[in-house]
Amino acid sequence: CGAPSAGGWTLSFFSETAPTSAYSSPARSLGDTGITPLSPSHIVNDADPDVSEQQSFLVVVAIDFGTTSSGYAYSFTKEPECIHVMRRWEGGDPGVSNQKTPTTILLTPERKFHSFGYAARDFYHDLDPNEAKQWLYLEKFKMKLHTTGDLTMDTDLTAANGKKVKALEIFAYALQYFKEQALKELSDQAGSEFENSDVRWVITVPAIWKQPAKQFMRQAAYQAGLASPENSDQLIIALEPEAASIYCRKLRLHQMIELSGKTAVNGYSGRDTVGAGFAQAKEHIRRNRQSRTFLVENVIGEIWSELEEGDKYVVVDSGGGTVDLTVHQIRLPEGHLKELYKATGGPYGSLGVDYEFEKLLCKIFGEDFIEQFKIKRPAAWVDLMIAFESRKRAAAPDRTNPLNITLPFSFIDYYKKFRGHSVEHALRKSNVDFVKWSSQGMLRMSPDAMNALFKPTIDSIIEHLRDLFQKPEVSTVKFLFLVGGFAEAPLLQQAVQAAFGDKCRIIIPQDVGLTILKGAVLFGLDPAVIKVRRSPLTYGVGVLNRYVEGKHPPEKLLVKDGTRWCTDVFDKFISADQSVALGELVKRSYTPAKPSQLVIVINIYSSEHDNVSFITDPGVKKCGTLRLDLTGTSGVAVPARREIQTLMQFGDTEIKATAVDIATSKSVKVGIDFLNY
Repeated sequence: CGAPSAGGWTLSFFSETAPTSAYSSPARSLGDTGITPLSPSHIVNDADPDVSEQQSFLVVVAIDFGTTSSGYAYSFTKEPECIHVMRRWEGGDPGVSNQKTPTTILLTPERKFHSFGYAARDFYHDLDPNEAKQWLYLEKFKMKLHTTGDLTMDTDLTAANGKKVKALEIFAYALQYFKEQALKELSDQAGSEFENSDVRWVITVPAIWKQPAKQFMRQAAYQAGLASPENSDQLIIALEPEAASIYCRKLRLHQMIELSGKTAVNGYSGRDTVGAGFAQAKEHIRRNRQSRTFLVENVIGEIWSELEEGDKYVVVDSGGGTVDLTVHQIRLPEGHLKELYKATGGPYGSLGVDYEFEKLLCKIFGEDFIEQFKIKRPAAWVDLMIAFESRKRAAAPDRTNPLNITLPFSFIDYYKKFRGHSVEHALRKSNVDFVKWSSQGMLRMSPDAMNALFKPTIDSIIEHLRDLFQKPEVSTVKFLFLVGGFAEAPLLQQAVQAAFGDKCRIIIPQDVGLTILKGAVLFGLDPAVIKVRRSPLTYGVGVLNRYVEGKHPPEKLLVKDGTRWCTDVFDKFISADQSVALGELVKRSYTPAKPSQLVIVINIYSSEHDNVSFITDPGVKKCGTLRLDLTGTSGVAVPARREIQTLMQFGDTEIKATAVDIATSKSVKVGIDFLNY
């Protein structure tokens, strides 16, 4: 049942009573007919004329909802060259810059929102251990959206005390918190009350997230009141590496560090150690931090001006949870970006280093103890990981002196109760020779031991980049931009430089942890800058085709009123990895297999594979239903083959489908839904 090769969606029209399983043959199980393609069926409209009608917003607020830390930034549409990063947060850790706040949330024992960020962490930490067990504390919960295969609106998260709570609720609480903080700050600045309707919101998500996770984020934002399904344009879901890419275009030479540095950048040459340049840059940022307002000059940065039409570059966005690799190509004259190769990556963020540390602790103190300690003394465990975090940031390739990690008193105390001997004894007894006990109550790690914790994560990133550089589309990359919080790690910088320094120029923006946030603001001010994306999935509809002996499998044969049909055919709208212009419309025309049919149901399916023949193929999932009711239109002169036109429009992370009865202009719309099927 060859679907048109142009790219895809699937439809099956059948009546109300149909079972909705994607895997039963709708037409056969019903004794009812489906739809069949009318040829010629494939017309592509470049873009919908309505897309250009922009609502006017006074301000764009971008939220970078990260795995380990989060923040927001904003810009008034009247002065787009000024990007303001949110006010300083209360709290903060020694050795960690406070431009963003930890992604941690605390609910009361009654499951009501209590606090977010440093405030949540500090309050939780100060609770009596027995009382703390009643409170629900969550951190690093964003990874759940990446790792859950069958994400739904009912997916649960587990709090530190082991209790379950709905993920949608937690994400909505967090977004609502940012919404309130931002509106309050805007109102204070403007001296008058700022309304939510004045704001265009942008939320960033990893490009490698699957569609359900992106939709989940939008649903959480609706629940938090940032926008509504009726006013969906008020919220843009931006892809993190795209946002980074937009910001990198504006970089001036003094705002970045070139690792491959054949030439001097910032007045020091690439032969100086990576660390020295970074320290200089950090000092520069520290001096400017009080201002919190970044000027983005309305020019193309110097590096960018060296790029010519068709030049390619890679953005490596390495954050807390995931690493996202995106390849972009420049389209002149406007310098629009075109995604060349669909985003790849994986769960290789800096959290991987934390897991390695946890594995090391299990090796020394026993997995049974660590599991118990996390449940019985959750606040102390959080403390221990904070202590590790600040030492993790001190790791560097050329470091020679050991790193000391303070063990919380309750760790030492609880271990003695649990095992009947001291922490010191455990360290002596374990075969881990590069971790020692210091008399001040600290774990003393040799630099090699710390570097070993980074190795698996960094190796995964390098290996992934190597695979990417093998691809023909990527062979002639000019620049590699290293962005995201984990890009601050000198060990990662050195590894990327060593592996790829001879292939392309490696650039790190100075305030690398804020790159995505600032880029997301720029994207909200001018969403048209990204012109072409790659479709992550193949889309199509379920149809009936005329049965061809020898071509179609016999089990798909359905005979109706003397006509032989092949059922369950996947009629493709668009293929995985096909280029899609934003706002592009793909149209198909169908006709009911039975002319008298008045309720027409079109089922939309998706798949990660691009060669899909039937909706029953492995990996095909139903993700939408268009139900067009044509009862009451009998007076209209309808041609013998009634034309039902089906359109799909590809938006930011949303896809809208429409079915129109050409004879009566009756139409029905639906958003593609990956969470509720």
